[in-house]
Amino acid sequence: MQLYAIPVSRFIKQILMILADSIMIVMGLAFSFMLLGKNFLAQDQVFYLYTSISTLLSILVFVRIGLYRAIVLYMGLQSGFVVLQGVTIASCLFAVSYLFSQTPESSNYSILPIFWMIALLFIGGSRFVAKVILQSLIQNFRPKEPVIIYGAGSSGMQLVVALQNGDQYLPVAFVDDSHRMLGSTVHGVRVYSPNSLYELIESYAVRQILLAIPSATHVERKEILNRLEHLPVHVKTVPDLFDMVSGKVGVDEVRDIDIEDLLGRDIVPPNPELLGACINGQSVMVTGAGGSIGSELCRQIININPARVILLDSFEYGLYEVESELRGKLHTIENGGKIEIIALLGSVCNRAQIENAIKSFAVDTVYHVAAYKQVPMVERNIIEGAQNNIFGTLTSALAAKKCNVKNFVLISTDKAVRPTNFMGATKRFAEQVLQALAQKESSTKFSMVRFGNVLGSSGSVVPLFRKQINTGGPVTVTHPEVTRYFMTVQEAAQLVIQAGSMATGGDVFVLDMHEPIRIVDLAKKMIHLIGYDIKDENSYRGDIAIEYTGLRPGEKLYEELLIGESVTGTEHPKIMRAEEETLSWDSLKGLLERLETACQNIDLPEIRKVLMEAVDGFEPKEEASDPLWEIYYANVHNNSIESSEKSAQSGSIEQKVTPLFKK
Repeated sequence: MQLYAIPVSRFIKQILMILADSIMIVMGLAFSFMLLGKNFLAQDQVFYLYTSISTLLSILVFVRIGLYRAIVLYMGLQSGFVVLQGVTIASCLFAVSYLFSQTPESSNYSILPIFWMIALLFIGGSRFVAKVILQSLIQNFRPKEPVIIYGAGSSGMQLVVALQNGDQYLPVAFVDDSHRMLGSTVHGVRVYSPNSLYELIESYAVRQILLAIPSATHVERKEILNRLEHLPVHVKTVPDLFDMVSGKVGVDEVRDIDIEDLLGRDIVPPNPELLGACINGQSVMVTGAGGSIGSELCRQIININPARVILLDSFEYGLYEVESELRGKLHTIENGGKIEIIALLGSVCNRAQIENAIKSFAVDTVYHVAAYKQVPMVERNIIEGAQNNIFGTLTSALAAKKCNVKNFVLISTDKAVRPTNFMGATKRFAEQVLQALAQKESSTKFSMVRFGNVLGSSGSVVPLFRKQINTGGPVTVTHPEVTRYFMTVQEAAQLVIQAGSMATGGDVFVLDMHEPIRIVDLAKKMIHLIGYDIKDENSYRGDIAIEYTGLRPGEKLYEELLIGESVTGTEHPKIMRAEEETLSWDSLKGLLERLETACQNIDLPEIRKVLMEAVDGFEPKEEASDPLWEIYYANVHNNSIESSEKSAQSGSIEQKVTPLFKK
């Protein structure tokens, strides 16, 4: 049971406070007379009558202005103003009663300001003392966790008040970079320099630091986190001041730091004209809408006032989730009621479905996100990887071309540059499909946007690391030198939309991913900032170990974004346009036909050979493998199945491969 929630009715508590205030008003008068050398008890009956009337009226004023509606434990600055207002009015009432009850010879009007000050001290001070006592009792019986607040600005001030009134955290110190704040006290909490952090942590046994710096840029936040990284504390962030005030989140809803703060990357505000060029008032299709990148694209798109959004995905649950989320958002968007959302369950390899969808819903722009992107998975499922990534792109692009779609934007990857894995090779092949189609006369502008890893996407290392840390480790990293580019999914989606708006046909847009970072460094930062030490050969008493598992099949130490050296800027500072050599449609068509036949015949060596011919720089580290079809192929030959039976079996796989070139 909470001590400040004593089971007494609210009415009884208010009556007790009224009695206490009545006594303190009378005591204030008595002390005022005493300070002037007069005897309060020696006054005549008229004085006592007027004093009683003014006291009663003062209590009625206190009730009227809401003084008794405030809960003592949660009284703040606003309640202090109410006390000041009430005492001032009570002093005026006493001044009137004093004027009528005293003769000119016995009057001493200096008693009036003295009474005002003493009454303010008694009535306001008693509430403050009661609040401190209640908080002390609560702290003794249910201790709060001591925390340091980094940032003594407006958000920090708002936070410290909320935490002092809460029941989870006890602010013991402020830390701020501003020299003018050092040594000052904010709501009873002293402000220190960041250089004092270690001493503060030791003195108060602090295990958490709360960041209250919402106005800081990502670069500034990264610098602060670098300073905090090696301290034995769990660093968390708090909701923005706007969210706290608006009630969207509670002040106690502290959370782990956003991983983008570790990267120190500031987002360039989007260009509204570029955002709306391919979306505003138009019909937009997103393939792979149920995935992390596809769903974020959909979230960005519905905010740009499209006429219609068509969501296509073969992942039923993901499609259901994003459709439900978007429909729930429509009422919060201006003109949201006019936006049509259509969810289609299907594959990008289904030519009839893609064509009918584009025709039926008059699609203007296609964002082709659907792809198999997990390197180890595609490495062991070559046929499905080629089918989905290459022929799925070809099917969608040909449908868009046939139906005169205005813009077709492929979401590509940095793994398509000089790939060492089959996933990257299939994505580069898909890029070349669009580049070849763009060489032919068409009303459709084909383009592709290439970027690196997206934070928080399915398969990202960040949620994996966080899960491993929460379960006590170890944190697994493939290689100590492996580096990757990172970008938030929100920024990636915005840049994809803006890049597509600048397309002229066959464009390869490359997003500025900033500097690559070592995965092991990212893991170490996450471990330290959650308050743990790394367990290694130098520290056997550490908490979390880092284990190296070795590079996975097809994985590179370093990723690249450009194939050639020719790159030019665009009207957006974070988007570049690459000039790269590509194959003509006639040359590519022959390779596609060979690849299709190889997939139908389950000829893995031929698939590998075609990809090496088509994709410049593709150097697979291993032979192509596909466990299912290797077993199937072995069974066919070991059992000497008749050719007719072989044809029947191959027919089953033909159904999986879109016969784009068979007449």
